[in-house]
Amino acid sequence: METTQWGWFNNAQLPVLNVNSGDTIVFETMMHSHNQVVPGTTIEQIKKLRTDFPGRGPHTLTGPVYIEGAEPGDVLKVRINKIVPRAYATNFNVPGMFGEFPSKFPEGQVKYFYLDLERKVAEFAPGIEIPLAPFPGTMGVARAEPGQYSSVPPGRYAGNIDIRDLTEGAALYVPVFVKGALLWTGDSHAAQGNGEVNLTALETAYKELNVTVDVLKNMKLEWPRIETKDSWITVGIDRDLNKALDILKEETTTFLMEQRKVTKDEAAKLMTAAWDCRVSQVVDVNKGLHCFSAKNTKERRRIEALPEKENKSYLVTVGRDADLNKAMDDAAWAMIGLLEQEKKLSRLDAYSLASMVMDCRLAAPGATQKAVHCLVPKSTWVASR
Repeated sequence: METTQWGWFNNAQLPVLNVNSGDTIVFETMMHSHNQVVPGTTIEQIKKLRTDFPGRGPHTLTGPVYIEGAEPGDVLKVRINKIVPRAYATNFNVPGMFGEFPSKFPEGQVKYFYLDLERKVAEFAPGIEIPLAPFPGTMGVARAEPGQYSSVPPGRYAGNIDIRDLTEGAALYVPVFVKGALLWTGDSHAAQGNGEVNLTALETAYKELNVTVDVLKNMKLEWPRIETKDSWITVGIDRDLNKALDILKEETTTFLMEQRKVTKDEAAKLMTAAWDCRVSQVVDVNKGLHCFSAKNTKERRRIEALPEKENKSYLVTVGRDADLNKAMDDAAWAMIGLLEQEKKLSRLDAYSLASMVMDCRLAAPGATQKAVHCLVPKSTWVASR
């Protein structure tokens, strides 16, 4: 308890550990609400843990860690070396609250899962398996503003960004806003769909989250970025997906200008030509989008064409509208209906499964219309492999 907080960040919080730039830190993380959301906890109890503590997020956050030498204006690099989840996880939909469609789900549900860490899958139901790809849903630094803030909304400080590509081998780069940076992590995931539509991913806790931190004095960032083996990931975050898209395009253009040493117009053309973007999540007050750009400037990333309809690999739904929020809602809602009809899942199970495996991809925006393509891999149904 002395090294964790339940549901909030505060830049006045005393650090629980002091480290130097270049040090490696081993974290352990808890399940939500100071380990109160564990197998056996009912959905009524989970709802009460939210309604009885308004203004507080559900996440249990380990930290903060003070990094010596980190100053406002610097960038903190956090490389993820190793993740060891616990053997259980949960996904839940709080009745009538939160998620992408709270008014359409007045009933709630909680499901618990055994994580097969050898096969790297969790069984959703007989014949339905979720591939495991652990990553911290929340990894961030203290924000500049004094006071206590909910852990739910992500922002320039990263936090609850829910980008599933921040897994072993990847690195988060985040602007520093206070002396020492103050690094927290929690909301530990075993897997997640792009969109995280019912509010939760495959939520677990980590026996070990092993990271290396470096303070970068010669790098300047407005928003977080992620580095993977072959890509850089830029982000756009706002309450409105349309505004998040504007931020995403600006961030991606800026990155390409820096990487390729080209003009803004040239970078904008490169961005459009290599457009490969996702809906990170739409359930954390501030919604998130992210784009991939190739690390190797001499090679083009292989970008999978966005399918318009079901094919041999995916179930597919598409939403189109001038308002990106509506396009996402339409595509996601259509997928929930498709899982009900084609796969005979209950509506609550369709919502749950979509939150953990659906991949909502953003088409390159046109002059008047935006489109979201939501894909569910058919390989989720093991009998069909």
